[in-house]
Amino acid sequence: MDKLTPPPLTLLDKYHGPEFQGLYTAQIRVTGGEAAHGRASGVIRSDDGNLELDLRLPEALGGPGGGTNPEQLFAAGYAACFHGALMLIAAKNGIELGEVAVDAAVTFGRDPVDGMYMLTADISIHLPGVERAIAEQLVRSTERVCPYAKMAREGIASVISLHVDVPAADGGVAK
Repeated sequence: MDKLTPPPLTLLDKYHGPEFQGLYTAQIRVTGGEAAHGRASGVIRSDDGNLELDLRLPEALGGPGGGTNPEQLFAAGYAACFHGALMLIAAKNGIELGEVAVDAAVTFGRDPVDGMYMLTADISIHLPGVERAIAEQLVRSTERVCPYAKMAREGIASVISLHVDVPAADGGVAK
């Protein structure tokens, strides 16, 4: 197996174009599992087969625990993306970093505005041995580059579509 290497610094090159330019799409399907409820007993599968996880409602929300949950997955994505962007920015600026760690805490809770639910995210960056002024500049730059940080700050473009299979008159399935 080839040695893993960081992505190229060209990922930090600016794009100049009139529309969003998609570079990669992750495709996931969640089914309901035993309780027929994606959050409580769902199964996550990626289209490439590299991800297959059982979802379980955490004990804190009245579930049995014993599996991952959407908040953990979101926290993992956010922390990984922020870490990667931070490392690219440091490399581009010739800044040597040691053992960098990014902790993400995503909290599921009640929204005081509508009484329903919302998420909050707290991201903590550990840059041991880096001067405070340099560390602060790296984090500010990373906040402007990391897509998860941008999404948390600005929102995300989202399209929700419905696909319903209905019985056809001939006994088949009409789409």
